[in-house]
Amino acid sequence: MDATLLVGGTVVSSTLAIQADVLIENGKIAAVGQLKETVPDFVERVDCQGKYVIPGGIDVHTHIDSPLMGTVTADDFVSGTIAAATGGTTTIVDFGQQLANQSLLESADVHHQKARGKAVIDYGFHMCVTDLYKGFESHMAELTQDGIASFKVFMAYRGSLMINDGELFDILKSVGDSGAKLCVHAENGDVIDRIAADLYSQGKTGPQYHELARPPATEVEAVSRAIKISQMAEVPLYFVHLSTQGAVEEVATAQQSGWPIGAETCTHYLSLTRDAYDMPGFEPAKAVLTPPLRTQEHQDALWRGINTGALSVVSSDHCPFCFEEKKQMGSEDFRSIPNGGPGVEHRMLVLFETGVATGKISIQKFVEVTSENPAKQFGMFPKKGTISPGADADIVVLDPRGTTNISASTQKQKMDYTLYEGFTANCSINKVYSRGDLIAVNGAYVGAAGRGQFIKR
Repeated sequence: MDATLLVGGTVVSSTLAIQADVLIENGKIAAVGQLKETVPDFVERVDCQGKYVIPGGIDVHTHIDSPLMGTVTADDFVSGTIAAATGGTTTIVDFGQQLANQSLLESADVHHQKARGKAVIDYGFHMCVTDLYKGFESHMAELTQDGIASFKVFMAYRGSLMINDGELFDILKSVGDSGAKLCVHAENGDVIDRIAADLYSQGKTGPQYHELARPPATEVEAVSRAIKISQMAEVPLYFVHLSTQGAVEEVATAQQSGWPIGAETCTHYLSLTRDAYDMPGFEPAKAVLTPPLRTQEHQDALWRGINTGALSVVSSDHCPFCFEEKKQMGSEDFRSIPNGGPGVEHRMLVLFETGVATGKISIQKFVEVTSENPAKQFGMFPKKGTISPGADADIVVLDPRGTTNISASTQKQKMDYTLYEGFTANCSINKVYSRGDLIAVNGAYVGAAGRGQFIKR
């Protein structure tokens, strides 16, 4: 029997934080309680006193080895999942891109090939839908049966990713028929393109103008429109990476009326503001994310949304494009800068520091939005997202008295910068277990290569 006993830590769920021991047997959680007197002496004991014992982080928004905006994201499934593991994330759900002139089934096969034998943590996929070819509905249903039970559409990026309102309606109906979930990138892409073109024609070409081209109203309008279309289709949806007060209010209003909309925000919107666009030279390109960073009032509203439950998930939107590549592609035109930045490695640390350590959220809410709710939203609970008997032994031992200094020079992400350069988190991730295997210790990956398993959801 392969067994480990985590002794004396504070075991946390979305509702409780209790001092207890956790017995791991053969990759599963066997028992939780006062166990040290009843478990045989030959079982390995790990002292967790003074530390939180929490479910492994689940990041349901990553873009690994993904073709986007004329290039490919920097991390593959080796570097990206090692970065996730050392940062306390034991499961990701990654976005597979529908490739040009290929069906959803063919595109999913390509993404499986990229991950298989490389990922070191467990993983699932969402599939992006950008081309509604004849028979796409049957392929969505087939993928759902194969365990890829969520899809994504874009209301922005006309000419490459964007769908129109009628197509959104059609996809929602298909999702409803197949029993899947639809993720929506909600921005008014046509208005954004017009604003961006006007800025460029005025000679405003630098990266700082990315923010001005995507004002808060372009997100709020799209969220409102998507909710109305989902009600017409009679199929709920899930909003990715919300960044504005108005979007949170639209989601909350729909939820209060009984319409079960889901929504997430991301670590960077909760910890950084639009001040990043005031940096000198080309530095603002590091924060060319979509949607852009917002002012403090929007950040405050996001925190309120987390505490009220309007926002149920905090993801990373790990979409890593190196700074040097951003300069090469977009030095003459901010519209050509690849949109995205790194985040999977530091999501848990930054959220703990900015949320739990500052008193904005409780440790229970932290577990809820980083693990339990992601598992529930995307069909993995209670196999994932909880420290309960029978669940996978995906566990993080987090020291609230530790210190972690974040720097590009020490990160595992295959990146030449981090948005959190110089950031100090007053916590540390001591140990990370995935299906009972110890895979990370004090920021170092110690697990086997390619051990991650695909999760059918």
